[in-house]
Amino acid sequence: MKLTWILIADSTRARVFTADSSASPLEEIEGFTHSESRLHDREITSDLPGKIKSTGAGGHAFEQPTDPKKHETDNFAHSLAQHLEKAYNENRFEQLLIVAAPTFLGLLRSHLSEQVKKRVRFELNKELTLLSADDIRQHLPQYLPNL
Repeated sequence: MKLTWILIADSTRARVFTADSSASPLEEIEGFTHSESRLHDREITSDLPGKIKSTGAGGHAFEQPTDPKKHETDNFAHSLAQHLEKAYNENRFEQLLIVAAPTFLGLLRSHLSEQVKKRVRFELNKELTLLSADDIRQHLPQYLPNL
C-alpha cells in the first residue's frame, strides 16, 4: 500500500494517522493543537476598540475588520497546509485522506497547494478529533483508497 496519511482536524486540534494496509487499524503519528482558536475574542485582542471621531456630535467605536477567532482558525488551517506541503515534499506520504469539521474543511482546502490537493483521495466533513483511533476508523471506508 502507498504511504497514506489520514488528517483529522478542527479549528483547535489536528491529528495525523497512518495505516499499514488498506484494511488495517489507524496509528497516530502526529498531533497539533492551536489553543488560540479556543480563546474568547476579548482574550485574543489586546484591549477595547478605539474611538473614531466624526464630524458633528461625538463618534463611534472602531470595529475590527475581521473576527479575531476566525483569523486564528484561518492561521491554523494555513499552518496545517504548510506542514502537509513540507511532509509531501519530504516523501512522508503519497496519498491523503482528510476528515474535518465542515467549516474548517473549507478553510483547509483553500490553503492546500495544488500538489497536495492532487494527493487527496477522500474527504469527510465530520468532527472526529476527540474520538479514539478505532472509532475514527469506523467513519472511513472499509478499505482505504490506494493509488
